[in-house]
Amino acid sequence: QVQLVESGGGLVQAGGSLRLSCAVSGRTLSMYAMGWFRQAPGKEREFVAAISRGGMSTDYADSVKGRFAISGDNAKNTMYLQLNSLKPEDTAVYYCAGRLYGNIGRMSVEYDQWGKGTQVTVSS
Repeated sequence: QVQLVESGGGLVQAGGSLRLSCAVSGRTLSMYAMGWFRQAPGKEREFVAAISRGGMSTDYADSVKGRFAISGDNAKNTMYLQLNSLKPEDTAVYYCAGRLYGNIGRMSVEYDQWGKGTQVTVSS
């Protein structure tokens, strides 16, 4: 059974940085196209970033482009999201997601494996 477990969230001041991790167990990371989504209170879940199998392609939401960076380490079976220049509007629960079939996508319905999320809170 595949499991995705996020970690690395926390409370940080505006302008600060965090690195989120998504540990994959049950299957190898390289089998999946992976993504990060986030959901703020009272809002719908939204796409943040995605990375293809092997890491050759990445995609970012306009709101995070230039500030966040997605990467993967197949040896550790872990995906990362580096969050820099954080803003209060980045406050949300961040979820990692995996897609066994198909390429990277921006819609949550395209992903079939999900973690439980990690909270990121950015204070002003």
